[in-house]
Amino acid sequence: MSERPLRADAQRNRDLLLDAAGKAFTECGPDATLEGIAKNAGVGIGTLYRHFPTREALVEAVYRSELAAVCAAAPELLAAMPPVEATRAWMDRFVDFMTRKIGMADALRALIASGADPYAHSFELLTGAIQPLLEAAAAAGEIRPDFSSEDVLMSLSGVALAASSNREQAGRLLDLLMDGLRYRSS
Repeated sequence: MSERPLRADAQRNRDLLLDAAGKAFTECGPDATLEGIAKNAGVGIGTLYRHFPTREALVEAVYRSELAAVCAAAPELLAAMPPVEATRAWMDRFVDFMTRKIGMADALRALIASGADPYAHSFELLTGAIQPLLEAAAAAGEIRPDFSSEDVLMSLSGVALAASSNREQAGRLLDLLMDGLRYRSS
């Protein structure tokens, strides 16, 4: 049995809560208060609990929502720009996603300690998102076809970890990664 879609106002409240919670968990980790999240979202605490009955449910929903957003960006970018530019733009979004997750690390660890597995299927979803970008850029002759989506995703993860506190450096490292993916003229 599938769940009924939320009413427009309920969906708006849910989205506001996810946004406020993402910011709070990134800034405060597990010390973020649910009351503060509800207040920052502009809703009451009862509305928060109707959508997310536990702190763990909220943390997991934030993670999954942000994961879905970064994955959904791939086809949108590919439709809007040339493949190599779409690939590079998606890399920026991925690093931003990972940087927020680094800020949420304590909240995610608490979620895992409660028995949840927010990372189930994350790797598959992310490699599935970047694969069409890489294939399109390779088909356009812009990058080499001999890199796997797994290799590129692991490289992107390394960039995010290495430059998590320096977004400018992360951009330079992403440019370096893109240069490594390109064909070399002899």
